[in-house]
Amino acid sequence: MLHNLAIRINMVMKRHMLAKGDSTHSSRLLALTEQAGFVRAKDLEHRRIPRIYLQRLVARGQLVKHGRGLYGLPDSDVTQHHSLAQACKRVPHGVVCLLTALSYHGLTTQTPAEVWMALDRTAWTPRVREPKLHVVRFSGTAMTAGIETALIEGVSVRVYGVAKTVADCFKYRNKIGLDVAMEALRDAWRQKRCTMEALWRYAKICRVANVMRPYLEMLA
Repeated sequence: MLHNLAIRINMVMKRHMLAKGDSTHSSRLLALTEQAGFVRAKDLEHRRIPRIYLQRLVARGQLVKHGRGLYGLPDSDVTQHHSLAQACKRVPHGVVCLLTALSYHGLTTQTPAEVWMALDRTAWTPRVREPKLHVVRFSGTAMTAGIETALIEGVSVRVYGVAKTVADCFKYRNKIGLDVAMEALRDAWRQKRCTMEALWRYAKICRVANVMRPYLEMLA
């Protein structure tokens, strides 16, 4: 009889410890999500939080799954740049560029169906289903210059600044259209979003100084 009582006490203590551990992991996971905006399954590895807690919190309605392997809080504020936050959480080494950067800076009324993202020529190609990415390969200073950082929905988003984006549009005019590049230049200049010095600097970095020269001279 005493032996059976000891077994029951031991089982109760184990359940209590498991419940306590569940509460601790859940609390840490929720705190991490609130701080980071989004969490990926692999974000939990070095924090020693079992991945099963993602599923448990989703089942409880405390987390929401955003596509494959990305989770957020159900009551988090969703901004107009939600897809940028998702993309940069999935591909933190990428930089928002070209059409998406124009949209972010308010230099176009169009909203691209894909997130345009610059990656180094040697970087791995990400497998991302949501949001859809349009990857463009940059290299050298053209990849590293002109990057600005914004905090969107708790996620650090890297995006090229206005002058760099305008120069990129001229460099990739065959992809997006020369009319788009010219409109971006006119709007950026009219809104006083960049200086002539900055435009010339990035035109040289992107090796489109000769292409942009007649358009810049008309503005001067």
